[in-house]
Amino acid sequence: MAFESLTEKFQNVFKNLRSKGKLSENDIKEALREVKLALLEADVNYKVVKDLIDNIKEKAMGQEVLQSLTPGQQVIKIVNDELTNLMGSSQSKLTFATSKVTVYMMVGLQGAGKTTTTAKLAMKLKSQGKKPLLVACDIYRPAAIKQLQVVGEKVNVPVFSMGDQHNPASIAKAGINHAISNGNDIVFIDTAGRLHIDDELMEELENIKKEVKPQEILLVLDAMTGQDAVNIAQTFDEKLGIDGFIMTKLDGDTRGGAALSVSHITNKPIKFVGMGEKLDELQEFYPDRMASRILGMGDILTLIEKAGQAIDQEKAAELEQKMRKMEFDLDDFLDQMQQIKKMGPLGQIMNMIPGLNSQLAGANIDEDQIGHGLKQTEAIIRSMTKNERKNPTILNGSRKQRIAKGSGTNIQEVNKLIKQFDMMKNMMKQFIGNKGKMGKMPFKMPF
Repeated sequence: MAFESLTEKFQNVFKNLRSKGKLSENDIKEALREVKLALLEADVNYKVVKDLIDNIKEKAMGQEVLQSLTPGQQVIKIVNDELTNLMGSSQSKLTFATSKVTVYMMVGLQGAGKTTTTAKLAMKLKSQGKKPLLVACDIYRPAAIKQLQVVGEKVNVPVFSMGDQHNPASIAKAGINHAISNGNDIVFIDTAGRLHIDDELMEELENIKKEVKPQEILLVLDAMTGQDAVNIAQTFDEKLGIDGFIMTKLDGDTRGGAALSVSHITNKPIKFVGMGEKLDELQEFYPDRMASRILGMGDILTLIEKAGQAIDQEKAAELEQKMRKMEFDLDDFLDQMQQIKKMGPLGQIMNMIPGLNSQLAGANIDEDQIGHGLKQTEAIIRSMTKNERKNPTILNGSRKQRIAKGSGTNIQEVNKLIKQFDMMKNMMKQFIGNKGKMGKMPFKMPF
């Protein structure tokens, strides 16, 4: 999980701060020393750490903080604000050309996930009403063109290719002309990468840049490379003048050093982050939301957005009415579980819920096991008759035996599911009885 080790260390520091009614300068110095060590262990660039700690110290040592009623909370707010500033203050969106076609030049080293990320970004813009075209300019890596064609087909975005016998700059230019002729308003130039930066690579990229004059040059960086990502970012920026970063594999980087370093060092924004291998797991980067996640305070705005994209709002409204009337049955239970699955890995969802990630610190969330459990639940419910799903109270021993056999489970698993469902109905009954109404949540979680 992204920033897992850093979040855990920060939470320990903040727990100590909150436990003290008043803070002395020594208390703050000790806390900042722990924060500094945590950041360095997370592979954050030393200069970045020094600047961050200096800024926090300057603001936290004031009398306004030391003499406040909640000094611990004040220090945490300062850390949150400074982390946000470190990563770019506010969201940086893609810019679009005023001409017919906007060209984005995608650059990066081999292994960073540049080609797949290009397809992910094209799919995202297509969902916003754009008509993207992918242009295959990597003529060196074996099967690079084929890979772009495969991912292009998966996201239903056309790919322009001239094979591997032409100059990449001329392919890029021809691709733009093709886009103009065929009504595409966005062009992604998928350039060649290398295992490491060399003069030949940079010269080729400079030639493409001169030929196509891209609206933006986006550098795709592997978050798991740590401080190496900073060196890569600096070199590409010095040679090409990049406009922003896309950070891949952030879901697998428990340290987070790259994400906390590159913007501050280069003064260029992170625009998107890859949070998984699936083609829809590319998220806009919000520095304030990421700072909140790092500090263990969740990310409720992203959670709501993901829910809005994944949850069928008509079904949600219908379900709420059923809950109010206590007509919620096992079909509804199953439907809700399936909708939550669409939101992504459960570990990521839990990490966005304020307070919950701190309770789960150190817990090993086995997504495969969760997936197996959901499949098992679905198999049990689908093995029931329509009447049994609507009214589980009629389930006797023989019915349960039939359901267990039909779902490939056992009676204990069937009983466990019924017990979970009954507990949920009882909780809903108490909630409605106490409050008189249900909250205006976009969805209700069945756990």
